[in-house]
Amino acid sequence: MKKIFHCIFLFFKWTWKFLSIGLTLISSLIMLSFLAMILFATHKQPLTTIPHGAALVLSPRGDIVEQKSPLDPMSKIINNMAGIPLHEELLLQDAIDAIQTAAVDDRIKLLVINPDHMAAATLNQLQDIGQAIETFKTSGKVVIAMGDNFNQGQYYLASWSDEIYLNPMGSVDLHGFGVFRLYVKELLNKLSVNFHVFKVGTFKSALEPFMRTDMSPEAKKANQLWLSNIWNQYCEDIADHRGIPPRAINNAVNKLAENMRLTNGDAGQMALNNGLIDGLKTHEQMRAYLKNIVGGNHDKSTFQQISLYDYLSVTRHSYASNLAKGQPGIGIIVAQGNIVYDKGTVGQIGSSNIIRQIQKARKNKQVKAIVLRVDSGGGSAFASELIRQELLLTRDSGKPVVVSMGSMAASGAYWISADANKIFASPMTLTGSIGIFGAMPTFENTLAKIGVYNDGTGTTELAGAGNPTRALPVPLQTAIQSGVERGYRQFINIVAKGRKLAPEKVEAIAQGRVWDGRTAQKIGLVDQLGNLKDAVHAAAQLSGVPPENAFYMRNRQTPAAELLKSLGAAATLERHDTTHLSALVALFLQQFTTTFDFLDADDPRHLYSHCLLATPASLTH
Repeated sequence: MKKIFHCIFLFFKWTWKFLSIGLTLISSLIMLSFLAMILFATHKQPLTTIPHGAALVLSPRGDIVEQKSPLDPMSKIINNMAGIPLHEELLLQDAIDAIQTAAVDDRIKLLVINPDHMAAATLNQLQDIGQAIETFKTSGKVVIAMGDNFNQGQYYLASWSDEIYLNPMGSVDLHGFGVFRLYVKELLNKLSVNFHVFKVGTFKSALEPFMRTDMSPEAKKANQLWLSNIWNQYCEDIADHRGIPPRAINNAVNKLAENMRLTNGDAGQMALNNGLIDGLKTHEQMRAYLKNIVGGNHDKSTFQQISLYDYLSVTRHSYASNLAKGQPGIGIIVAQGNIVYDKGTVGQIGSSNIIRQIQKARKNKQVKAIVLRVDSGGGSAFASELIRQELLLTRDSGKPVVVSMGSMAASGAYWISADANKIFASPMTLTGSIGIFGAMPTFENTLAKIGVYNDGTGTTELAGAGNPTRALPVPLQTAIQSGVERGYRQFINIVAKGRKLAPEKVEAIAQGRVWDGRTAQKIGLVDQLGNLKDAVHAAAQLSGVPPENAFYMRNRQTPAAELLKSLGAAATLERHDTTHLSALVALFLQQFTTTFDFLDADDPRHLYSHCLLATPASLTH
């Protein structure tokens, strides 16, 4: 008996030791994390010195974004310790501010663009940066682009340069724009999954992957229109920058095999022959060429330069300063990601979060107008309506609301935009997609295949309805379709009233159809073509507030919440090795679930207004 008690005692003793050591380690890690944050915050960075006559090097790393992911410097420390590289991001406005500042900075002689490490960027973002480059050029300064290889987005950015140079082993990868999706109807049939779809709109193709094995003729027609319009704009812009006819861009793509044959397979020479670049230079030749223009650095190893990231430390950031007491201002609210009910997660537009920002702006006596920067394909119809109601209250309170559309503002994102005083979009914006749908899979047949059944009793015919392991009753199917049709009529009326259009006209351009920004302006869905700066100036005119008084409004969190968020993010970041089939499957599932993440949110009605096209950033690759 003593031995038994002794064993029990030892078990609890060592269990307690293990737990106490674990708790001590966790406490120590948290304490070290806070100390690291304090050290990072108090550490004095060396002053940035800008050599006279230097080149500003615009070499974006990672994605170009409207707002950065909520990861603080602690995440970078943790990821570095774990050997996991943190995905980098560059704020669009930071890039614009740096270039425009350099245009009037006597110390900066040259702008060098090297987009080799630029990842996701949308065409409207690159257009905005391009306009800043045009401002730089009007100051009499030169812009030179260089790269090892250029994909479509990287080349589009480079095209604003006076000169473009490519590595002799490189290529300019132009292949056109397209929308291609995976269709899983047969897979669902083989798994005996009943995917119930409720929708309105001939062109509402969001759920076609579950209903078909190919793209419908209507979806192809609609997609071909906006794809052609954006591709033509892309070609015209490059042709204008390069001084070549637009057909030269199409010839470089459509006659690829012939062009490569003429150069014996030399892709760099082919780009030079087609006028896409000005020359072929190795890294050393490029350094020597730039040293000849701006001189060498202190040890003559390369040309005299300052990176964009170093230059930003001495650059005044637009829309970043808080208002002085009593000073009127314009609040900029960013709505980026899928629209979901309640709080949402990172990368989503949670209705309660953005409503809180709108209410804060409405109640703040200093904020005289709101600019809503929208970059979203939509999502929950219920959440979209809640957000729209808050924006309408703000507008009716006497504070103008101006919408600035980013790469996409479609479906639910257009729903929240429709009542704005003014709507601005880029020619490259995808918008419209005025439609609504519901979706509900049931697995009763799938389970029956393995001998599993659901049965029971209830007080009404619909008592067990909505259970995914039971068949969906016909009365409920009819009711859901009725709700979808009412939601569609509501959407039509919202757009008609907000845009001052007849409901019949809205119906003609609705049906879930997607439009590019230029066409959207012609049909009345958009007021003007322009970017965030143009929207801010419009809000300034409507409110009588100087445009320089605009500032970003963001939800602030406590340091503890930010730390926990960063620790969670650090723990979930991982490398993706696409050389293995399992990694490819995992990557596909990740992208698939990200695209449909709004379906997983706890939406009260399970009705959605969403545009599920290829992401605008994917067109540039």
